[in-house]
Amino acid sequence: MNKLDIRNTGKLHESTKHDSADKHVAGRAEYIDDIVEPKGTLHAYLGLSSRAHAEIVSIDLEAVRAAPGVVGVLTAADIPGENDVSSPHKHDDPVFAEGKVQFYGQPMFAVIGTTRDAARRASRLAKIEYRDLPALLSMEAAVEAGARLVTEPLKLERGDVTAGLAASERRVKGRVKIGGQEHFYLESQIALAHPGEDDDVVVYSSTQHPSEIQLMVAHVLDVPQHAVTVNVRRMGGGFGGKETHGNLFAAVAALAARKFNRAVKLRPDRDDDMAATGKRHDFMVDYDVGYNSDGKIQAVTATYAARAGFSADLSGPVTDRALFHCDNAYWYPAVRVNSLPLYTNTVSNTAFRGFGGPQGLVAAERWIEDIAYDLGKDPLEIRKANFYGIDENNVTPYHQVVEDNIIHRIVEDIETSSDYQARRAAILAFNRTSKVLKKGIALTPVKFGISFTATWYNQAGALVHVYRDGSIHLSHGGTEMGQGLHTKVAQVLADAFGVPLDRVRINATTTGKVPNTSATAASSGTDLNAMAALDAANQIKTRLLAHAAEQRSLSPDQVLWEGAGIRAGGEHVSFEDAVSSAYMARVQLSAAGFYKTPKIHWDRSTGRGRPFYYYAYGAAVSEVTIDTLTGEYQVERADVLEDVGRSLNPALDIGQVEGGFIQGMGWLTTEELVWDAKGELRTHAPSTYKIPVASDVPPVFNVRLAEWSVNREAAIGRSKAVGEPPLCLAMSVVEALSMAVASVADYKVAPRLDMPVTPERVLMGVERMRGAK
Repeated sequence: MNKLDIRNTGKLHESTKHDSADKHVAGRAEYIDDIVEPKGTLHAYLGLSSRAHAEIVSIDLEAVRAAPGVVGVLTAADIPGENDVSSPHKHDDPVFAEGKVQFYGQPMFAVIGTTRDAARRASRLAKIEYRDLPALLSMEAAVEAGARLVTEPLKLERGDVTAGLAASERRVKGRVKIGGQEHFYLESQIALAHPGEDDDVVVYSSTQHPSEIQLMVAHVLDVPQHAVTVNVRRMGGGFGGKETHGNLFAAVAALAARKFNRAVKLRPDRDDDMAATGKRHDFMVDYDVGYNSDGKIQAVTATYAARAGFSADLSGPVTDRALFHCDNAYWYPAVRVNSLPLYTNTVSNTAFRGFGGPQGLVAAERWIEDIAYDLGKDPLEIRKANFYGIDENNVTPYHQVVEDNIIHRIVEDIETSSDYQARRAAILAFNRTSKVLKKGIALTPVKFGISFTATWYNQAGALVHVYRDGSIHLSHGGTEMGQGLHTKVAQVLADAFGVPLDRVRINATTTGKVPNTSATAASSGTDLNAMAALDAANQIKTRLLAHAAEQRSLSPDQVLWEGAGIRAGGEHVSFEDAVSSAYMARVQLSAAGFYKTPKIHWDRSTGRGRPFYYYAYGAAVSEVTIDTLTGEYQVERADVLEDVGRSLNPALDIGQVEGGFIQGMGWLTTEELVWDAKGELRTHAPSTYKIPVASDVPPVFNVRLAEWSVNREAAIGRSKAVGEPPLCLAMSVVEALSMAVASVADYKVAPRLDMPVTPERVLMGVERMRGAK
């Protein structure tokens, strides 16, 4: 385990505990279900469809209305505004289905009861007559049927791909399938709405995007946005699943609160939450890659098909980002890649940690593996041969120049610290003599772009109040889902004023204080909101300095900020005294800060631009042992090195790296989504859907930050984002499993394991290798 010196000085670049850590451990952290309910609070529950694709012939809700404890039922007819909660507002995702249903589990109505149990039981009593329609339940079926795209595809191209393929000494074609993933946040989707005067409604929502909730509720209720206030103190996990899919729950709760003029809470069971909300997109990537006998890639062309579901949601941006990461850390002299988001009669897939980037780089690692086994080389050798250059061979498929490339040093660092070469040699020797157990080891790199690719989302606001006693109140537009965002932003503020961290009070995120916020996503929460908070702090500090100079008849250059106060001439004025004096002189001690990410631009129509402010790099080495008789395996050891620039808080960052790696390992190895022939999700609970548990963590798990790295861009404290990139490093586990499976055929055949690489897939891979001997 990593031993870190935890301090609470408020200084940047020091390990400071999570602001809610004690509350989390003691069970005192307040989530929405913990909020004291107003007297007379009602409870809503959704009635879900039992068909994947069907016309609604009739709905009989009389038994529902007559059930004990039922106050009323809401349908599309009760919506005064738009029956739509789609993002980005494409009018294709209704609150309640009208005319037809398009996936199994689609909300059709909501029951409002005096208790949650009464509403839940009554929701099962509806009598619905359907007329079934053909349902597309897989990507293969959607491709074969020419299913309509739910969003416009993207093409990235650079160089002459046709000529590059023709001139290549060797060529490999293939298909890799990459499974989806359930978010499995500990706190389910939930919303609590309080009606107010006139059109006002206050919504407590477990959401990563309060401003979108505000907008969607306003559209559904047909009121202006200023009538809707959305509050978020914390979430019990989000991972992207609460970026857009909280819209439905907040809208229904607010609609019921307005109709019945009482507070209304909506919290689904885990099974219904999993059925009615989107997942990580599963992908099917067809590729054609040309390369030479030295392993250097000459040309790449690939199509990235993705299960979008029945509505657009965020499938366009997600599949875009998959293309942005089709290169991972590799230079392609010629490249042409296309996205293919597909309509299917399944729930609309949505944002998930990495936002399509992990699927893009997983495909890149697949053809690296193909090349290595074809040439009989260590895949690491092929990776190194194709890395982006420093001053040449450094233009991405979207024409951004890679200016901050440190992948060579990252890989060299972890290759040495993990003793990769000696361990690989030992594993090769072990596999030569072991008949049943086989081992594998792999080192995989990551280059991950940081910024929202929708340029307008790269903005943030913050509101900072300094009170007469020197205490500080902070509001910003980011949301806390356990990642430590509030702690980091508070650290930035405390460091700016030179005061201890406990002087800063972190307020719940609310649209009533900071408007038009961006989602806390794209790993940009700290980058954006901390810079906005710093801007507000600097405004206040400038006023305090000006006041101190004026008060003492000093020139501006004779006053400066020093520690927790001001050096005015030869006098040191404490922060508290400076604030008190400024208040008496009517100096404003409040400021609204703002930040927008510089340099970035993106033209989707041409596939060119600079969508990313900078890149975060990392690498991991994983070692596994498989049982060739059963397919079962153990991840024996993982070494991880992550580039977070100059870490704002090493303790929080290491926690994010550890959690991200294990979550990625779950996605790629054990977490399997299964729909039956009727379109019903069968893996809808912990009993059927296997997330990683404590025993799945490698017994040896070494995690380090690249302490020598400093962000060359002017990001907050010269740090780098840490939320999403570490998840991608779990690809090293898949590559290690591939090596173990390939050993059965003496490493002469690429195993081509689809993901998740479950024990069943390992066993089938072993059987294929035996047949290939």
